[in-house]
Amino acid sequence: MSALCDVAITAIATAFTEGVRRAPELRDLDDRLRTPGASFVTLEHGPELLGCVGALEASQPLGIDIAEHALAAAFDDPRMPPLSPADFPVMAVKVSVLSTPEPLAVTSFAQLRAVVRTGIDGLTVELPNRRATLLPSVWEKVRDPDDFLDALWHKAGLPPRAWPAGLQVSRYTTTEECDRGPRAPV
Repeated sequence: MSALCDVAITAIATAFTEGVRRAPELRDLDDRLRTPGASFVTLEHGPELLGCVGALEASQPLGIDIAEHALAAAFDDPRMPPLSPADFPVMAVKVSVLSTPEPLAVTSFAQLRAVVRTGIDGLTVELPNRRATLLPSVWEKVRDPDDFLDALWHKAGLPPRAWPAGLQVSRYTTTEECDRGPRAPV
């Protein structure tokens, strides 16, 4: 199992077995996990999403970030019911570590469509009162750039292909590590 997924799985397992949500001690983490990093943790069972929570900017050590997002994905994603003990052994865990977001100097949907890198870019759209992102892993399910952008606009609650005044777009990439299970029950 990868170190990134180990942090996520251990945090969730501890919550089930000890009834305590806790992040790992910094002294117990390797150097990579002690440096600041931004992550998303995605939990799935087959094609079914069980939870996905993360951050777009680094604000704490990566290992702490992963543990907190794993716990939030398992128990606090408002779109999903909390993870059950029966889900734990069969869930797939994906940890995505984000690069620093790069603002894009685009002022229209067509300009954005022209610079988006299919299969590579995660994108964030932002207005003063809303923000939405799609991770690069979404390209596995949506291969067409127009469909990817339409899904992002929908997630942001924006009219299709509209470009409201003040809209900001940034892109990022991710490195991902996955654990597909199965694992011992909790």
